[in-house]
Amino acid sequence: MSDNRDEEPAEPLAPPRELHPLPRGLVELYGLLAVLFVLVPEWMAGGALFSFREGRKGSELPVTAQAWQRVPELRLASLTMAGLRNLAREERLRGYAALARDRLTQRLLKKLARRPQPRKALW
Repeated sequence: MSDNRDEEPAEPLAPPRELHPLPRGLVELYGLLAVLFVLVPEWMAGGALFSFREGRKGSELPVTAQAWQRVPELRLASLTMAGLRNLAREERLRGYAALARDRLTQRLLKKLARRPQPRKALW
């Protein structure tokens, strides 16, 4: 028995295709179109946003709404971890130092919901 691997294939392999490079002018045209359609609108939008900032006076942050001041969830979300732990200490919450942010926020909300409203302000 003869080994088929030693035999040559019946059909010769096709020669590799040669890729023709794009003309230099066409490549430069594509580059110019990319600048016109992508970079110029980005530049214009950045300039427009910068001009809006000049007309505004005061803080860059929006004015705090009354809901933000009344709703404890929003107030707690704005605090840092250190602020949350300070509040937990003021509220005499046990084991607050070992809690993650989500769990500490949940326990503070429960504690704040249980306490009577006329007591001292939240912050």
